[in-house]
Amino acid sequence: MIQHYIKTTWRNLMKNRVFSIINILGLGMGVGVCLLIFLFVHNEFSADGFHEHKKEIYQVVRYAKLEGKQSSVAYLSGLYGPALKTDFPASIEKMVRVMPNNSLVSYGQDKSFNEKKILAVDPSFLQIFSFPGLLGNNNTALNDPHSIVLTESAAKKYFGDAASAMGKTLELDKELQLKVTGVLKDVPVNSSLDFDMLVPIDNYKDASYFKEWINNSMYTFVELAPGAKAADITPQLPAFMQKYMGKQMKMYGFNFSLGLVPLSDVYLAKDMFGGQRHGDRGVIYIFISIAILILLIACINFMNLSTIRAAQRSKEIGLRKVLGAFRKQLIGQFIGESLLITLISCVVALVFLYAVLPFYNQMLGYTLGIDWGEPTIYLFIAGVIFVVGLLSGSYPALMLSGFSPVQAIKGKLRMGAAGIRFRQILVVFQFMVSVFLIIGTIVISKQLHFVKNKQLGYDKDQSLVVRIDNSDIYNNRELYKQQILKEPGVSAVSLMSGEPGGFFDTYFFNVEGRSEKWSAHTEYTDFQYVQALGLKLLSGRNFSSAMPTDTLRAVLLNKTAAANLGWTPEQAVGKWIQNTKNDSLKRTVIGVVADFSFESLKQAITPLVITPGDDNRLVYIRLKPGRISQTLAALQKDYATAAPGYPFEYSFMDQQFDNMYRKDIKQQKLLTSFSMLAIIIASLGLFGLATFTTNKRIKEVGIRKVLGSSVSQVVVLLSKDLLKPVILAVLIAIPLGYAVMHAWLQNFAYQTALSWWIFPLAAMITMVIALLTVCFKAIKAGRTNPVATLKSE
Repeated sequence: MIQHYIKTTWRNLMKNRVFSIINILGLGMGVGVCLLIFLFVHNEFSADGFHEHKKEIYQVVRYAKLEGKQSSVAYLSGLYGPALKTDFPASIEKMVRVMPNNSLVSYGQDKSFNEKKILAVDPSFLQIFSFPGLLGNNNTALNDPHSIVLTESAAKKYFGDAASAMGKTLELDKELQLKVTGVLKDVPVNSSLDFDMLVPIDNYKDASYFKEWINNSMYTFVELAPGAKAADITPQLPAFMQKYMGKQMKMYGFNFSLGLVPLSDVYLAKDMFGGQRHGDRGVIYIFISIAILILLIACINFMNLSTIRAAQRSKEIGLRKVLGAFRKQLIGQFIGESLLITLISCVVALVFLYAVLPFYNQMLGYTLGIDWGEPTIYLFIAGVIFVVGLLSGSYPALMLSGFSPVQAIKGKLRMGAAGIRFRQILVVFQFMVSVFLIIGTIVISKQLHFVKNKQLGYDKDQSLVVRIDNSDIYNNRELYKQQILKEPGVSAVSLMSGEPGGFFDTYFFNVEGRSEKWSAHTEYTDFQYVQALGLKLLSGRNFSSAMPTDTLRAVLLNKTAAANLGWTPEQAVGKWIQNTKNDSLKRTVIGVVADFSFESLKQAITPLVITPGDDNRLVYIRLKPGRISQTLAALQKDYATAAPGYPFEYSFMDQQFDNMYRKDIKQQKLLTSFSMLAIIIASLGLFGLATFTTNKRIKEVGIRKVLGSSVSQVVVLLSKDLLKPVILAVLIAIPLGYAVMHAWLQNFAYQTALSWWIFPLAAMITMVIALLTVCFKAIKAGRTNPVATLKSE
């Protein structure tokens, strides 16, 4: 019986090739998109899942309350880990500190790279975390302070292959000799910790930031002992903080608390400040929603095309019923056909998947692959076949199996107004989704263009940043600054702690006229800051080398900081503030600068205190127009003098945009791609409906042509009924798109307008595509010789 059903299904597919191709292509693309999104979603939700003791591992995070808002910070000082292990010996079995670092790594005379992904860790790192090893012993590889562990890619980069790396010596920052004692497989893309090299943290234990509780530069993880629970430790953490940080918190005005975050939650932790990899639940749910919508569009195609072909199978259904077939047998047959078509579509989906996966990976920014050894991929495909087969086959099966055998054999089947109406509702849904996705694509593109071209309040054109990321350039930063100021292509230079769009420390201040402490972002810089950024001074004066006391006694505020303190720009001048941690003397506000966007445009401008200081982490260089390549060559030469052996690396401020809004740019590209696919799939279904309608009315068209109808009149006749559901879909999708995109724009402090033209444009794109699809068949029918269509009459 099953073999007979398969034969029947195959004959029907071959008999109606156009409909079969549309069904299989539409379902194949829909399932293919689902597979693409499944790879992404599975990768995100399985982050850090490869660690053997993942359920016992927790990250210790610091919570800070600023301006009534609680934020989580991943960085702690080097003293937290040992103290936690000492104070909770029964609950914490192991602890590890992880300090992100970058260093000049050299091998011999010809290989030298500024490595950005180095982690300085305790020896327990590879005992707590299960990063798979290739060579060496993970349990002992980091015991010697003069050891180093590489990933496979890093080993190949320096030594050609992993085996050749073992036992070799690498040099860090021209002074530290480290022997390769292990090689690991490359870190998975869904690991919250990413690295190319591991070095023992003991090499840095004498640094000042290791000896102070207030200096935070590393992550801390703990592995709980068997039977221990995080819920038992958490209530004791306030007392722990009071014991070690109580005096400092009171002195500086900080309000810190500690928490334990399960490793399984770290990757998708929301708004955790730190340099670890993080995913975004919001993006994941958007992807899942798109997958469901596109799959529904593909299923609707199948349902529509199956029901409109009912008349062609009426005699088959009638004969089966006359010969004793029960309705449930017919339902089983049609659902079986649906499952078989879905199975064939899955083969097409796999071809589609492999074809577009390289482009998909390029948009994501990392590589996803299909692990055929992973059971979940088979479960997912089986689930898709079952759900899609059942969903897309159920309505046609119930409808076709319910025909009267007498009417079916006579070929007098009528779909009825209800059936036609249901089919139109499905078409409305398809194109409603398509219009909605087009609106989303246009709004996101418009917002990103708005953000990129918004006046930020500072001069970022032809400006670049050189990181102060090694001791040589830090020690010689003033020399480097003076040297590059002599270059004819350089307009201005400033040393600062953070560039616009970068990181700004938050400190607490004592303020004139206020009893409570006040918090603000702080920029440590030199006297050329205002000039280099091209900031506008609203009141007072700038820092001046003619005023030696400015170094220790002067400060600038942005307009928001002054307003936050209840001052106008003019009132702020002459007032004093004092950093509770770093200032021994009160500083006088000598001027107020106009607000500029020093953070993401998703956030409103916050208070900023600009202070002279030597916490310089970058050199900000503004170039003169023209001769850019010659000036860069000169800057590289000057850098080689200030930091010999270190590569000259820089980034233009324009690149900050791509870095800051990478997630939004990725969403925009993917949404554009998925919108196109949704329209293609919906148009395939509309093409099928147009084909059926044209074939059904082909004799009517012939008669009308004999009576004098033109091709354009025939096109209007055949198109108007098919385009009505599309017009209704546009009318429904526009208010829905407006509501959803208005909510999305609330993520930005500065928003583009939801201009009226967005919605007609989305409607026009959809209507043009639908019109072209329908008119193709209508024009063909209109140009057919009526003799060919009427000869059987």
